Amino acid sequence: MSKLTDLPKRILIGRALRSDRLGETLLPKRIALPVFASDPLSSVAYAPGEVLLVLSIAGVSAYHFSPWIAAAVVVLMFTVVASYRQNVHAYPSGGGDYEVATTNLGPKAGLTVASALLVDYVLTVAVSISSGIENLGSAIPFVVEHKVECAVAVILLLTVMNLRGVKESGGLFAIPTYVFVAGVFIMIAWGAFRGIVLGDTMRAPTATLEIKPEHQGLAGFALVFLLLRAFSSGCAALTGVEAISNGVPAFRKPKSRNAATTLALMGLLAVTMFCGIIGLAMATKVRMAENPAVDLIKDGVAVGSGYVQNPVITQVAEAVFGKGTFFFVVLAGATALVLFLAANTAYNGFPVLGSILAQDRYLPRQLHTRGDRLAFSNGIVLLAGAAALLVWIYGADSTRLIQLYIVGVFVSFTLSQIGMVRHWNRLLATERDQAKRRHMIRSRAINTFGAFFTGLVLIVVLVTKFTHGAWVALLGMVIFYGTMTAIRRHYDRVSAELAAPEGPSDDSARPSRVHSVVLVSKLHRPALRALAYAKLLRSDTLEALSVNVDPAETKALREEWERRGIDVPLKVLDSPYREITRPIIEYVKSLRKESPRDAVSVIIPEYVVGHWYEHLLHNQSALRLKGRLLFTPGVMVTSVPYQLESSEAAKLRARRHGEWNAPGSVRRGPAQERPKEPETRK
Repeated sequence: MSKLTDLPKRILIGRALRSDRLGETLLPKRIALPVFASDPLSSVAYAPGEVLLVLSIAGVSAYHFSPWIAAAVVVLMFTVVASYRQNVHAYPSGGGDYEVATTNLGPKAGLTVASALLVDYVLTVAVSISSGIENLGSAIPFVVEHKVECAVAVILLLTVMNLRGVKESGGLFAIPTYVFVAGVFIMIAWGAFRGIVLGDTMRAPTATLEIKPEHQGLAGFALVFLLLRAFSSGCAALTGVEAISNGVPAFRKPKSRNAATTLALMGLLAVTMFCGIIGLAMATKVRMAENPAVDLIKDGVAVGSGYVQNPVITQVAEAVFGKGTFFFVVLAGATALVLFLAANTAYNGFPVLGSILAQDRYLPRQLHTRGDRLAFSNGIVLLAGAAALLVWIYGADSTRLIQLYIVGVFVSFTLSQIGMVRHWNRLLATERDQAKRRHMIRSRAINTFGAFFTGLVLIVVLVTKFTHGAWVALLGMVIFYGTMTAIRRHYDRVSAELAAPEGPSDDSARPSRVHSVVLVSKLHRPALRALAYAKLLRSDTLEALSVNVDPAETKALREEWERRGIDVPLKVLDSPYREITRPIIEYVKSLRKESPRDAVSVIIPEYVVGHWYEHLLHNQSALRLKGRLLFTPGVMVTSVPYQLESSEAAKLRARRHGEWNAPGSVRRGPAQERPKEPETRK
């Protein structure tokens, strides 16, 4: 069985790594940027389109508001980046928003932030994969016809790649991310050169279409509400910014400075790309509609259900480079690929946050365990399962999924910045150095503005997106919060029950007597070995116990027992309904009831087989019995194994593959970095 599972595991994720090689998996900035920033960088592929889609409700005349919306998104992006640069310096341990909120606002606020982030990470995978499938489907019809299956397949592929380790997966993901960024910048530069210097007229393929407004002539509150909704959709460009503050431990030293530099670079790239695409979309007269089959008009007639509405970035690339050109094809391919890889931000953030929550006893302890490749494998698998379920429920439809998006991330943004304000207030109360105080006051001002702005955006998002699906994200947060609270309550209760008292207790007192009971079904070698072992224990009383299921077999057992002259009394329990487990359990309980201060030792002879299919044929009664006896106080269960020939063969196989299978067999606690070896001079 070990061979069957280990061979494909090694092929998929590679050889296990020693714990002292953790330092070798840390990321330089050039790899950390695509690993942690692929989500916000790829958001520029669909965030501009979301802005135009909402504005199209009022017709093409509302498009002239898009630069102002882009400007508001830029201000928000710079505010959030500047705020998170304070976070990574103040809290470099990797707790990110969760640690900030817990330390400064209390456990409930921290748990709220953690719930919001966990929901957001799951949605990041679902939205990114679904969007990438839709982009790829415009070129490959098979993908469109099997959206859900293809999306789940991509999730599985990303899961395997991340199980191989953060550094290894990051190296693979870096190339398409950098190709995408370079392609967008080349497109912006070439488009600006053609439009400003050469004076060319660039037109998107939808430039000749008209938009049928759903609500014409919007003004007053209705117009403000529309602009706020468009702004909240454009804020999708900010998703994933928090991942860097949660992933500081994955950076090379100096961790905080490298994380802050990566964060600033990510913000600058994302803002430039977002503004450039919005500007080119306006210059090339891109037209988008929420319901293109009806709302897009060509020569006075709706385009119909056969029309495929391409993303904004694809339309702009066609206008700037020309359809089918080298740069157009490269950018289109890189865009689809980077949307898939954007999910990798969540694959790095979710397991780390899950590990921290598990360490704080809010999630199962298994999430704090590192896998063979020193990644938090259980967290990666849990994220993949949740995202695949969401993709299946929503049919891999990014338009429906994106309505659930960004609620969680702005909850964490807001509470994190409020926590940082309290952090600076606490430090300022004791700091006397004027230079440090000036730095703290400046940092507090940044976080105060960030808390106000992100809180305002959170209100806007909730108001404008609640009925469009944001309530599902809030429900997910409530479910996570309730589940983690229940888990913590369970761990606290178990810890309190297991705590060793200072003085004498019943657990440390010696039992008055020990009754040993050897279970016997037949008088064979395992039974004789169990009896010999029981005699060695020198219990106060010793007896053999059998259950009368078949009278003929019971009679044969009694005769054999007497013939051999075994000096251990044999007690036979009647079982009119042919049960084995219940009579034994009732008999053991009766012994405990007669003498509560006594201990009962139940000894079970078992023979050990070597093949998995043989386990199905033996020892089922023993397993059921041991499972029931675990719930009986004062009862100790001992298995006396007897190895058959097939188990000896299994032992030889295990010895042969011992060194190969040994790494990672049992993992406990955090991995430690390998100590540096002394340098040798030649």
